[in-house]
Amino acid sequence: MFYRKPLEERIAERQAKLRPLEEGKHFEHGPAKFVFVALLVAVVAMHVIGLAVVMHFS
Repeated sequence: MFYRKPLEERIAERQAKLRPLEEGKHFEHGPAKFVFVALLVAVVAMHVIGLAVVMHFS
């Protein structure tokens, strides 16, 4: 009565229902995309701020 399929089978069924990803349109891992974009923005911001400080004191 309370039988549930194993976790691996439930995951496999869920993935089988998904349509295939289109090349170049999807980033497979959402949190990884967030971390990548956040780091990219942080590096650009640090460069711009550093350049502004150097230009101000030179």
